[in-house]
Amino acid sequence: MSKNMSENSKISADQIIGRQPGRIALAGMTIGMLLVVAGTLSPLLGGHVSLYRWIYGAGALLLLVMRILTPYTGKSLRLKRLYRIESWAALFFCVATFFMFYQPGIMRDWLVFTLAGGAIQIYTSIMIPLVVKKETAKH
Repeated sequence: MSKNMSENSKISADQIIGRQPGRIALAGMTIGMLLVVAGTLSPLLGGHVSLYRWIYGAGALLLLVMRILTPYTGKSLRLKRLYRIESWAALFFCVATFFMFYQPGIMRDWLVFTLAGGAIQIYTSIMIPLVVKKETAKH
């Protein structure tokens, strides 16, 4: 047991955090989230009905592609799970896009998936920095 503990204590902070996404990936994720927000707010504020679906869909697809192309590469299983959950938020946004086109007059279904994706996004944005801080302090 002491051998396992000594191996865990040799993990550096870079190994815990893993390879961080590059500037292009971060810009893509930011633009994707902004497009999802713009697509969500447009029909609620009385915007053009047919355009908001395409804006939202482009943002959801861009966010999903960026999440798939930038996987977590660190050693922490807890962080790996949190980043995987964050990818599910992008998938929820894509499902919401499907419902936007499948039932364009009904806001209920796509709005529920958008809220679920947003809740997951908020949870992971709070928990990832806390877990990184806890894991680096432990090692």
